[in-house]
Amino acid sequence: MAQRHGGQILVDHLKAQGVRRVFSVPGESFLAALDGLYDSGIENIVCRHEGGAVMMAEAHAKLTGQPGIAFVTRGPGATNGSAGIHVARQDSTPVILFVGQIDNRHRDREAFQEVNYRAFFSPIAKWAAEVDQIERLPEYLSRAFHVARAGRPGPVVLALPENMLSASADVPDIPPVAPMPPSVCGEQIDAILEMLCRAERPLVIAGGSVWSTDAATGLAEFARNFGLPVCATFRRMDRIDNRHPNYAGDLAVGMNPALAQRMRDADCLLVLGARLGDIATGSYELVDPAAPGKTIIHVHPDPDELGRVFRPDLGLAAPAVDVIARLARREPPDRPDWSAWTQAARADYLDWVTPRETPGAVKLEQVIHQLSEELPENAIVTNGAGNYAAFLHRYLRARAFPGHLAPTSGSMGYGFPAAIAARLQHPERPVICFAGDGCFQMTLNEMSTAQQYGDELLVIVCNNGQYGTIRMHQEKTYPGRVSGTQMFNPDYAALARAYGAHGERVERTEDFLPALARARDAGGLAVIELVLDGDALSPGLTVAGARALATT
Repeated sequence: MAQRHGGQILVDHLKAQGVRRVFSVPGESFLAALDGLYDSGIENIVCRHEGGAVMMAEAHAKLTGQPGIAFVTRGPGATNGSAGIHVARQDSTPVILFVGQIDNRHRDREAFQEVNYRAFFSPIAKWAAEVDQIERLPEYLSRAFHVARAGRPGPVVLALPENMLSASADVPDIPPVAPMPPSVCGEQIDAILEMLCRAERPLVIAGGSVWSTDAATGLAEFARNFGLPVCATFRRMDRIDNRHPNYAGDLAVGMNPALAQRMRDADCLLVLGARLGDIATGSYELVDPAAPGKTIIHVHPDPDELGRVFRPDLGLAAPAVDVIARLARREPPDRPDWSAWTQAARADYLDWVTPRETPGAVKLEQVIHQLSEELPENAIVTNGAGNYAAFLHRYLRARAFPGHLAPTSGSMGYGFPAAIAARLQHPERPVICFAGDGCFQMTLNEMSTAQQYGDELLVIVCNNGQYGTIRMHQEKTYPGRVSGTQMFNPDYAALARAYGAHGERVERTEDFLPALARARDAGGLAVIELVLDGDALSPGLTVAGARALATT
């Protein structure tokens, strides 16, 4: 076996693991890794900011179910990239971040850009480590892939000292992570169905990470066969096609009050993949961990999550996709007739997504409703965070996985990097990114990345001239005292054109669909700026309404 430098050992391991694309911002601290990538066949997507690079890797992992890979340099490169690691942690997404590190012989001298990455990343990563001996590099790499995917998936950070990475060694490669056989048996499915079919008012809650097209199809089939209402957790809307007659909406920030009441009234919750956190349970008020008052069947891949907050009446440590595949093949046993309950849930949802008028010449609710009707079957919609997202989550009828990518961590700036990753992975699918003016400005420099790699995607910028979500809370708490939430914006259409993209500005609702058609015809990257009324803080809430709430 020949001597290889650390960068070559690393890249050979990535190839063995099936990695075909990585995301990076180059740095002198990992030149050996860049050299290893040179003729490896692995595509290196060179980004403009480390936060964007790691968010792209995270979105790639959501789309593929395999660990997303990012490379950043030491110090500011790693700290910039930490935004994406936080997204991966809260979204339970398998990501591996490789950080170039200082020469380990200079450690603890506060050398140039020195950071203790174990200490820095440990609170937000599943595992953070530093490789000091090149002979052990394959061991660390193998463990990183195992940890990122095991149980509740999440991010791993490996710091690679530059002298270790440039050193050479004669070491064998470790084979890739072995495939896991399906982890569910018939008796476990029997137990789920026996408990579920005792219920009078069951509700299926789908969420969590590592989904698939087959899982979305299977969930739809299970819901149809059993006549069950299905809802999705926050920003996991594509777990089932939202046009499915059994879909009842999402347990999100600002959720449908009728769905919230239905969750209170349900006597059985079948939770598939989700952790059942504070947003899904309305800050634990819709379901009280101390006294839920209902049967809870909880399926989650990590046994440590079962019983962590809610005591399940039946807990099953297994991937939701495995359980759904089994449930979809089962014939319904004797059970109560849930049709009226399910039809009422669907009617509540359809009423909720009927647009309610907001102020301004551009009605965001109408734009999203129109777009939702126009979306092709295989469209992918992405977004970050901001008050525009409340309109999107309410009025968008997402297609089945991978129909929607968004951060459950509430990270602004996520939507555009995610859209780039989506288009790279699925060049045959139309990709639409929704972003607020504040959200887009956090990562719009990645327009250069999109243009470099020929991404054909559409960005719809919702410009209300403010940090709208914070303004909404501000008006509720300190009415009329606007502080720190107003924004200056560029001409987004002109900025897009400066990047060589198609750009235009929409100032009336009726102009949106013609602008959409022109953007599609233009090909490549396109940006449509919607000029919104800053008085519309969220669906159904204006500044005056928020101030009125503050005085009651």
